[in-house]
Amino acid sequence: MTGQPGSRFREISHVLLRIAAGAAFFSHGGQKILGWFGGFGQEGGTAALLSWPGAAGVIELVAGLLIVIGLFTRPAAFIASGEMAVAYFWRHWGRSGEMWWWDNRGELAMLYCFVWLFFAAWGAGAFSVDRRLHRRRDQGAPPS
Repeated sequence: MTGQPGSRFREISHVLLRIAAGAAFFSHGGQKILGWFGGFGQEGGTAALLSWPGAAGVIELVAGLLIVIGLFTRPAAFIASGEMAVAYFWRHWGRSGEMWWWDNRGELAMLYCFVWLFFAAWGAGAFSVDRRLHRRRDQGAPPS
């Protein structure tokens, strides 16, 4: 904490956004891969692992969980951001031929893309495994 006004609020809101967005992302993977939360598709089943929804589901499940607990947050968020960029350009814009999210229904993919890009740049924040590992490593490092 830097002691600046509002810094505690920024720290807490950073953590809450990480956990809420990660949990929501995890649930999309849980739908596709595990059939949870109503399952995937019209029948509520699971996606084949070697299909584009299966690959997306694995990324969403694993990256979502890692982001929630704040472990390997930067690389997990970077991969998730890339997945969402591909989803927007390939599945939403590419399929519909419409560039704008209000026409191609890609607003969720667009928002996830930029939320994950934020976490790839800024990291997990407080109350994360990454922060704890970083502190432990700093405490155990020999003096320079």
